[in-house]
Amino acid sequence: MMYQRIRDLREDADLTQKQMAELLFCSQQAYSYYELGQRDIPTPVLIALARIHQTTVDYILGLTAKRDR
Repeated sequence: MMYQRIRDLREDADLTQKQMAELLFCSQQAYSYYELGQRDIPTPVLIALARIHQTTVDYILGLTAKRDR
């Protein structure tokens, strides 16, 4: 669920994987692995994703259905 959510959030923001990777200071390949679930998302990256998308880490992790802060 988490991996689909970060992809949906990125697409809703009309960002490419490369643009998201730049915001997170990682490679496009690393970000792609996050979306595919092939690499665990580090806590600082989860926090950054929540801030970028103005949501909560709980939402990204699938602990709540509430998208807004």
